Amino acid sequence: MAHGHHLALCRSPVTFEKVSALNSVFFDETNKQVFAVRSGGATGVVAKGLDDKASISFRMEDKGEVKCIKFSFGNKILAVQRTPKAVDFINFIPDLPQTEYSQECKTKNANILGFCWTSTSEIVFITDQGIEFYQVLPDKRALKQLKTHSINVNWYMYCPETAVLLLSTTVQGNVLQPFTFRSGTMTKMPKFEIELPTSPKSGNPILSDRDTIMAIVYGQLYVLYLKHQPRAPNNPGAEVILYYLPREGQCKKMHILKLNTIGKFALNVVDNLVVVHHQSSQTSMIFDIKLRAEFDGAVTIHQQVLLPLSIQPCKIPRAGPAAVTTQSPIPCELYSSSWSVFQPDIIINASEGYLWCLQITLQPIVHMLHDRGRLMDFLLQRKDCKMVILSVCSDMLSATERASLPVIATVFDKLNQVYKEYLEADQNYILVSDVAGTLFDRLKKGSDPKHCLSILSTDAAWSAEVLSHFVFCSIPAPAVPCLDYLAQFHKTHSRRQCVQIVMLGLLLQDLPHKFISAVLMEYIRSLNQFQIPVQHYLYELVIKTLVQHSMFYMLHQFLQYHVLSDSKPLACLLLSLESTYPPAHQLSLDMLKRLSTANDEIVEVLLSKHQVLGALRFIRSVGSHDNISARKFLDAAKQTGDTLLFYTTFRFFEQRNQRLRGSSHFTPGEHCEEHVVHFKSLFGEEALLTALAV
Repeated sequence: MAHGHHLALCRSPVTFEKVSALNSVFFDETNKQVFAVRSGGATGVVAKGLDDKASISFRMEDKGEVKCIKFSFGNKILAVQRTPKAVDFINFIPDLPQTEYSQECKTKNANILGFCWTSTSEIVFITDQGIEFYQVLPDKRALKQLKTHSINVNWYMYCPETAVLLLSTTVQGNVLQPFTFRSGTMTKMPKFEIELPTSPKSGNPILSDRDTIMAIVYGQLYVLYLKHQPRAPNNPGAEVILYYLPREGQCKKMHILKLNTIGKFALNVVDNLVVVHHQSSQTSMIFDIKLRAEFDGAVTIHQQVLLPLSIQPCKIPRAGPAAVTTQSPIPCELYSSSWSVFQPDIIINASEGYLWCLQITLQPIVHMLHDRGRLMDFLLQRKDCKMVILSVCSDMLSATERASLPVIATVFDKLNQVYKEYLEADQNYILVSDVAGTLFDRLKKGSDPKHCLSILSTDAAWSAEVLSHFVFCSIPAPAVPCLDYLAQFHKTHSRRQCVQIVMLGLLLQDLPHKFISAVLMEYIRSLNQFQIPVQHYLYELVIKTLVQHSMFYMLHQFLQYHVLSDSKPLACLLLSLESTYPPAHQLSLDMLKRLSTANDEIVEVLLSKHQVLGALRFIRSVGSHDNISARKFLDAAKQTGDTLLFYTTFRFFEQRNQRLRGSSHFTPGEHCEEHVVHFKSLFGEEALLTALAV
């Protein structure tokens, strides 16, 4: 059973004066502004954007009923259409007069269907006989024609994000001619045809603008056509067909969304999801064209991601005098017949005076999509998915809802695939293993995990939003944050779409140590599969978990078969475990030898264990005995208290000196004077002379 609702209206709608006999309401999809025009503007015009507090109020002369009203970008110039023949303009630029000026369409006998601002000072008139492209010259209070194109037009629509204008042509209206605008140029794109349903009884169907929208989905421009099926016993239901409209090349039919019902529909695009509202059932359907779906060789056929659900109920303040408005809010009528839907996510109720942005609510969807892999595919594409994905991972690894290892492995692979794509897209990402190490060290010393995060707060690159999304791994000792993905958080301010934002989390619960080890190994496997560097602290988590629970055979296997990658830090960690697990010493040396770049570390390890002769033999085996410090070895030999060992070590270096320099004496730079004195005190002057003579 589903919990909650997957869609909601924004909590703070834009409010405006509702439609009445004296007040007209218009919406500009380009600037996302709603206009309330009283008495043709004579008693006031109020324009509001999505920020309800940012409004523009002014008056203009009543020259007749307003048919369309829009500001240019930046609210510099206002364009008002009152008649089918002309558009009036008013400057809102400082130091320029606000006196109106006008531009008539130049095509004879043409009627203006509407207009679109394509830039700060460029506008296109759409008439029933074509389009006229103008540059507005506010200082001269005039327009300069840039280009025209003659074509019969039924209706039009405009996508401001791509500056693409779409014209419906031909009798049936299903041949669409797109144009694109950029820097004073108008470019004709290849026309294309929408496939209309055929039925012997319905006659010739007509493509209506009510059934067509243009929208950006996953960064691509699509024309979405709502295809109604004729009523019949075997009616498969309506469909939404997505035509991909590239800037260059032919438009192509790409996706079909199966609605499996008939009736009145309206379309929104929310967070790259196509939302289809069904009025009679008062429910909304969600489609995600990025999810796996059936491909028939030509198009991809999608079913709903989730069962149809109603938008989350909400309340609106009571309208009327102050005494009335102090009363409790009343329920908002959802799917009202007075709703108007605009792109991408706007819903307006002009009769009530409200504008909402439609929003996706992700947390309830966690309980609706039981396939964790498909859920991750869905969530990773959403803009505000961080906390929801973290909660899914936490639940998946918790003691109460522990998922199976195959499911956990699938989720890790989904996350790391996205992370890998991010790393490949941004080669200059900042790797923060040093930060991770610092936090790890603090946690090992018993610091509060929350206090550990304070080391990041001084860096302006890390936002409060980033810090709030941390999840801490917890194993018996100690609790450790997995910070592999701090690098991608560095970019969250810019809202990059491809940023993977999840860290491995094991909750502070009574989890079996075998499960913890298995999860960590799955995580490491996944990182290796996608060739993502595995940070050292993850290996430390694995090794300490295995050692703490005396799983030495498994540790030996992991090291022998290189499941845990060789590294100097890992070798040093093994050395530190020698008192608990004696074979760890040899495992460490073997690892250092395999690295072949850790000769100095091997010597240090051997000397720390007082294996001076072993260190000498090793350093001779790798051909570095001519360059080593004699004092370091003599110090180690002296500290053992073994006089024979000291004698042998001393003789070794005397012979090296003789071979390299023709003299057995130590140079002053070797700082071995105290060891010469110590040798003489142990074996006498004669032994020293004998040694020097050899």
